[in-house]
Amino acid sequence: MTQPAPAPLRAAVLGLGMMGRHHARILQALPGVAFAGAVDPAGDRHGAVRDAELVFPSLERLLEATRVDMAVIALPTEEHLPAALALADAGVSMLIEKPLAASSAEAERIIDAIGRRGLAAAVGHVERFNPSLMALRERLLAGQLGDVFLVATERVGPFPERIRDVGVVKDLATHDLDIVRWVADAPIATVSAQTAHRTGRPHEDLVLVTGRLASDVPFNTIVDWLTPTKTRRTRVLGDRGMLVAETVTADLTFYENGRVTSDWTSAQALRGVSEGDATRYALARSEPLRTELEAFRDLVAGDPDAPVVTLAQGLAAVRTAEAVLESAAGGRTVQVAP
Repeated sequence: MTQPAPAPLRAAVLGLGMMGRHHARILQALPGVAFAGAVDPAGDRHGAVRDAELVFPSLERLLEATRVDMAVIALPTEEHLPAALALADAGVSMLIEKPLAASSAEAERIIDAIGRRGLAAAVGHVERFNPSLMALRERLLAGQLGDVFLVATERVGPFPERIRDVGVVKDLATHDLDIVRWVADAPIATVSAQTAHRTGRPHEDLVLVTGRLASDVPFNTIVDWLTPTKTRRTRVLGDRGMLVAETVTADLTFYENGRVTSDWTSAQALRGVSEGDATRYALARSEPLRTELEAFRDLVAGDPDAPVVTLAQGLAAVRTAEAVLESAAGGRTVQVAP
């Protein structure tokens, strides 16, 4: 006898701003999900929700009106803690947009509340679902580059008007700090950072980070809101060549070390590199946010192996961001809390 299909999970979105409107767009068409509604006191200014009756001014009103199984928190970072605590009290599983919280102390409170209720939860580090970075990590861990010499990221572009409550470290660099540890499969051990304030805001708008992973691989990250062109690049250098992921276009290119021969005996004894073949891989391209939401849906549905970013990994990104800010303020290298 054929088993009946499970009832769809009822999903909601808190916040209909720059990220929340895209979560709403995808959840309204995601298989296995029924859209329960969206919460935004400013209303649906982007027209993201097809049914206007499903837009609520508060979480309380949403929960009074319908059952919610899972929710996405796409609110300003300073509002993550109260929203997560309210959802935990209501027994709602949640995906919290990165950064997990405004501080590691607040992140730990969120993790504790979710753990006490035994809820499914994840953090929205959407770059982990970019096809180019997924392929880069797979090739790197398979040993394509041999010994890894360096992981470097660049995330620069104009200032986004949506940001009000945090600086470039917690808003953007948390992407890169998570990417570095994820692609290299090793936690960040130390950081040394410099920041700059150039736009008159109380928060930093440029950060330069150098550091070392627990695997003894060095890394470098550049992030700013001052560059007139948008660049999103991750580069991993090893003794067999270099992999470069351009995440705006989801392209991955392998630059192979060339093999140059010489009849000069002493020169042949010197180990070096030269320019070899370059290969741009053909990748299957799925929207990263949709892939992320599919993984979260599967987690809530009971799949313990769904490839989400865990709360512990989200906490690690917040702790590393705090270490970066501490380093920049004190002008010294800082050890990252394990």
